[in-house]
Amino acid sequence: MILVDSHCHLDGLDYSKTDLDQVLQQAQQQDVKYCLSVATTLSGYQTLKKQVNGRPNVMLSCGVHPLNLDDEPFDPVLFEHLASDKAVIALGETGLDYYYQKDNLKLQQQAFATHIRLGRQLDKPIIVHTRQAKHDTLAILKEENVLSGVLHCFTEDRQTAEKLLDLGFYISISGIVTFANAHDLREVVRYIPLDRLLIETDSPYLAPVPYRGKPNQPAYVREVAEYLAVLKNVSLEHLAQQTTHNFCQLFKQQLQ
Repeated sequence: MILVDSHCHLDGLDYSKTDLDQVLQQAQQQDVKYCLSVATTLSGYQTLKKQVNGRPNVMLSCGVHPLNLDDEPFDPVLFEHLASDKAVIALGETGLDYYYQKDNLKLQQQAFATHIRLGRQLDKPIIVHTRQAKHDTLAILKEENVLSGVLHCFTEDRQTAEKLLDLGFYISISGIVTFANAHDLREVVRYIPLDRLLIETDSPYLAPVPYRGKPNQPAYVREVAEYLAVLKNVSLEHLAQQTTHNFCQLFKQQLQ
């Protein structure tokens, strides 16, 4: 069985009592054979690439998170240079966040559009974050004629899911689905076709039950998979096979 953590931040883990190889080994022991480590700044991507150092079970994305646009100047030329690297299989995470950051909406929108355009140019999917910005997120995806992508850590309503599916998007589910108060999300997940689902941890954030409140790690994507298998009324093996296939389809990968 092969599980893939389609969205984690390996550079965000606390390595004071462990190291990257141990984290990846713990994931392997839970059948999480691969993970996609997602950058949130351009300098962070460069550091992340050195940290991962060509490990074959870790893939990379390159982009600037909407909440990190003020951390360093957004350089489209540097972004294109870094994103063109063959090690980069996706652009992002990008998108809009009107919950935590309302002072730079124009900059967020411009950076989001830049990610989409470069994704088309490089033929690479984008990884999208949205919070309290679903209408603008959907509008920009349509206006910029998005090529392909995934809305990660999905917590929106069914109507938003329908519109994303109409755009050809995949939808990624995190440990939030296991939280006691996630009734509405579980109903939406029941609706989403299995061939459009991805699973993720968003590690080190949002650890699933029974690890809620603790640092998350890629190994815990198995808890998400097990929960979704019950929710979708399929076996864990089938859920793993389908979500891994979906990952390969979206990110143009061949995993064994």
